Amino acid sequence: MPTYVYETIPENPSEEVIRFEIKQSIKDEALSTHPETGVPVKRVISGGISIMPGKGDASDGGSCCSGGSCCS
Repeated sequence: MPTYVYETIPENPSEEVIRFEIKQSIKDEALSTHPETGVPVKRVISGGISIMPGKGDASDGGSCCSGGSCCS
């Protein structure tokens, strides 16, 4: 089950934004309010992995260190 990051949407500029994580099914609707406080929230897009094919990727049977500059 994926973990999603949310942050509160302050009604006042003086209020602090609070970030939290919650595990949800990918099929679940995004939360619109904090589950404990009822404050409005939005889902935050965060990191991830990009896999780009190219020299040394698994599709050509190589490794990232097949003579490239990443080898030590």
